[in-house]
Amino acid sequence: MKLVSITVDLSSARWRKSSFSGGGGSNCVEVADAGHAIAVRDSQDAVGPVLFFRQHAWRQFAAKVKTERLHQLTANPGVGR
Repeated sequence: MKLVSITVDLSSARWRKSSFSGGGGSNCVEVADAGHAIAVRDSQDAVGPVLFFRQHAWRQFAAKVKTERLHQLTANPGVGR
């Protein structure tokens, strides 16, 4: 794996947070479309470091999270609500 450091202008990025994060959650991240990648940052540190994921990798990750969350809710009704 090759690590690369790049500079990306995210000043006009439209950051969004999951609707599941709630109002006072301190463990939240925000995501933004950065063209060829998805940018992810800590919602409490808007000027801090940003991680970038290839769009395909992000879609796979998000699908897995949704599948596991759905499985968790159906296996344990009432838990996590």
